[in-house]
Amino acid sequence: MSISKKEKGMQDARRTNHERLATGSLATDGEERQSWETEWCRLAYWELQQRVGRQFSVRLRAVDVFGGGGGTCGSGRHGLCLDALDTREPQVEQVRKTRAKIGLGVTLSLESDGVWLYNRSQEPVFVSSPALDAAAAKALLVWRVAPGHCLCIFDPATPPPAVSLPHVGPVDPRSVRISFAKGWGPKYSRRDVTACPCWLEVLLAPPS
Repeated sequence: MSISKKEKGMQDARRTNHERLATGSLATDGEERQSWETEWCRLAYWELQQRVGRQFSVRLRAVDVFGGGGGTCGSGRHGLCLDALDTREPQVEQVRKTRAKIGLGVTLSLESDGVWLYNRSQEPVFVSSPALDAAAAKALLVWRVAPGHCLCIFDPATPPPAVSLPHVGPVDPRSVRISFAKGWGPKYSRRDVTACPCWLEVLLAPPS
C-alpha cells in the first residue's frame, strides 16, 4: 500500500515482516450499538483487558489523545487526556511505566483522503487496521509508526470488506487498534493487543 508524506517532518510508517497476526473484534460494553449522530469516530481506552472510562465521541476533524504528564491535561488541548479518565495510580507496573511514556501521544485527523494518525510522542505506536491489509486472507498486519511519522489508517472511499478470519471469527472492518510504545504479534511476548499495557480502540462511524 503506497502512503504519501503528509507534512514536513512527517514520514511514512513502515511495517516489519514479522508483525502479522490474527485478530478479531472486541466488545465495548454495548456502547457501539448507540445511534451515531455527528461524530465521525469514538475512542475507547484500554489497559490490558480492562476498559478505562467511557467512550469518547469525536466531532471535530482532528483530535489529540495524550498522557497527563507535566500538567498537559489542563493545558487546553482538545482531545482525550488519558490520565483524566482515571486519576488513580495504575496498580500494574507495566501499565504505569507505559502510560508515563505516552506524552504528546497521537493525533487522529479526518482528512480529504482518509483518516490519518500522527505520532507526536517520543515512542513508537503500533497500529492494526483491516483497511491496511484488506487482501490478507488469514491475518491482519500490525504497523509500527515511529515518532514523528504518520500513517493513513482508513480510507472511507475504499473501505475494507467484512471478513471472517480462521480461528478468530468476524473482524470489524471499521475498528482500528493503536498500542502505545508496545507492539504485539508472533515475535513479541504479547501475542494479542489485550496484552498491551496501554492501547486505544478507534470505532469509525458507519457510512451514512
